[in-house]
Amino acid sequence: MMEPDTFRAGTVVKPYERLNAEQIGLLDQASLKILAETGIWCHNLRAAELFAAHGARVEDETGPGAPCKRVFFPPEMVRRAVAQAPGKVVLGARDPANRLLLDAEVPRVYFGSGSETNIWLETELEEFQATGDPARKITLPRYVEKRGDALLLARAARLCEQLEHLDFFIRPVNVQDGDIGEEDHDVNKFFASLNNITKHVQAGLTTRAALPRVLRMAEIIAGGSAELRENPVISFIACVCKSPLQMVEDTTAKVFDIVEAGLPLVISSSPQGGSSAPIQEAGMVAQINAEILAGVVLTQLIKPGAPVLYGSVPVRARLDDLHDLYGCPEFNQYNNDTVQLARHYKIPCYSTAGVGDASIPGVQATFEKVFTHLYMGLSGAQYIHYAFGLLDRTNIFCPLQAVLDNEQVGKVKHCLRPPKVDPASIDEVLGMITKVMKSSHRLFTRHTRKATHAGEVSQPYRFGAKEHQDGVIPRALADLAEIEARPGKHLAPEIQDKIFAEVPGIVPRLRG
Repeated sequence: MMEPDTFRAGTVVKPYERLNAEQIGLLDQASLKILAETGIWCHNLRAAELFAAHGARVEDETGPGAPCKRVFFPPEMVRRAVAQAPGKVVLGARDPANRLLLDAEVPRVYFGSGSETNIWLETELEEFQATGDPARKITLPRYVEKRGDALLLARAARLCEQLEHLDFFIRPVNVQDGDIGEEDHDVNKFFASLNNITKHVQAGLTTRAALPRVLRMAEIIAGGSAELRENPVISFIACVCKSPLQMVEDTTAKVFDIVEAGLPLVISSSPQGGSSAPIQEAGMVAQINAEILAGVVLTQLIKPGAPVLYGSVPVRARLDDLHDLYGCPEFNQYNNDTVQLARHYKIPCYSTAGVGDASIPGVQATFEKVFTHLYMGLSGAQYIHYAFGLLDRTNIFCPLQAVLDNEQVGKVKHCLRPPKVDPASIDEVLGMITKVMKSSHRLFTRHTRKATHAGEVSQPYRFGAKEHQDGVIPRALADLAEIEARPGKHLAPEIQDKIFAEVPGIVPRLRG
């Protein structure tokens, strides 16, 4: 294991724990009871056979969803497999300083992007004239939707490279180019990301057949096969369970391939409280925990010690239209509970924050995002995705919103810092107070310089309004333009040449 000082610092917090030890135990037992008595409907025969070989009871399912296998997991089998999952997972990066160390027993928080939206939302400023007063003019934002494509994904990666509070990159824009077929979707998605960001890159796998090409690309970037396993510049997400309690065929097959390749994997589940899971907190959390544990068990049966993250993405249904509802208290409650369960099992946690229901930047978006950024940061989840740029649930990526979120996440990180109260600090401030009170001015102004230079003092809100006029969006747009004007941190030309020579299917326009 690499030394901790070779990784991004993250923010170590004192976790807010919603559940007490007894409640954790009740939820753990409920999940184990679901797995033992209700079971998982498994549509992948290879997985069902693997479960059976390790002590699960497997039966042919003849009811709804048949034909498939129904797997019943003995609690001791689950506990044995979960105990094999490593408590520390390294996520690599092109720049070694951007690697992440996820330690299940250290609540070190990282924030990153996420989702795979179909819409890119551009922001333009437009001037309007008051009908009753032609001399009075105001400037307002106008939003233009674009269909996501590979170049916009590359642009998102270049932007996120420059956002100092974004710690990792999960593709926020879908590749929908007409000349990129499904078989080439993955190589273009990963290349568009890796060629524009030096932070860790993570994504789902669209097709199993593309995995060898994606791995070869990552090996070329990392310097070889062994180097990639030591510094995994990419990792994967697999939502192996379709809620409620169904292990799907194709995603399960991908799990076998990724685990056997030796790269980190998120076992993710995203039930919707009120439709595909109970809306009640206890029911939602017991079910999603059971689904994630089933996936974790699968990874450890395939390869004991396989690096895996506990991926909790629980949402709540709107009761008027059954769309996902993110900007609500239940979203935070579900997520906080699952973070605690991941800590209980000593598995690093992939969690969710910074997504809401607003469709444009503004007051609602700010409220919903900060509401979850702060709450989930306090939970101590090691790896928090969805935190930058998302609007309209997970349907829109907006670069302006990503810049606004970067400022907000920075403020949240500052709030979460551990208190600097120790004997040396106390001695220093007592001496300072004594010195100032002996002076004629009795002001501490000159003593703030050291703390400011050390980064201990927060700065005012970067896009704050002045002169009674809300200038947040114009200021953020100017900041976005300045960020996007900076040169990209592309792969070296010889690395790009080698990738294009050995990895077919990448469109030439993605070259740096």
